[in-house]
Amino acid sequence: DVQLQASGGGLVEPGGSLRLSCTASDFTFDDYAIGWFRQAPGKVREGVSCISSSGGSTYYADSVKGRFTISRDNAKNTVYLQMNSLKPEDTAVYYCARRRWDFRLHMATTSESEYDYWGQGTLVTVSS
Repeated sequence: DVQLQASGGGLVEPGGSLRLSCTASDFTFDDYAIGWFRQAPGKVREGVSCISSSGGSTYYADSVKGRFTISRDNAKNTVYLQMNSLKPEDTAVYYCARRRWDFRLHMATTSESEYDYWGQGTLVTVSS
C-alpha cells in the first residue's frame, strides 16, 4: 500500500537547524508532488512547503520562506525539508503528504484538499 514516512525531528535550540526526510514506497515516486505540513499543539494544520514531481517547482509558506528549503532525490524516493534559523513558533508535528495525481501539472501549493496520502509525522521542538 502507499506509504509515507517522515523522520528527522527532534529537539533543537532557537537559531539551530534540522533536516527532515520523507521516504515513500509503493507508488511511482517521481510522478507525484510532495508537500510538508505542520500542526502545533492546539492549532490547525498548516501548509509549509511543496515540491513538484521533478523538483522544478517549489512553494513555501510566508512564515518559513528564506529559512526552509525543500528538495527531493527521486532515486531514493525521498523528499527533504532543510530547516534553518529555527524559531520556537516552528515547534510542531511535521507531516509529509502526496499530492493527488490530477494536480501533477499544477504549480506547487499546499492546499490540503489536493493531497491524498499522509505520513504519521515527526515532532520538531524548538526550545532553549
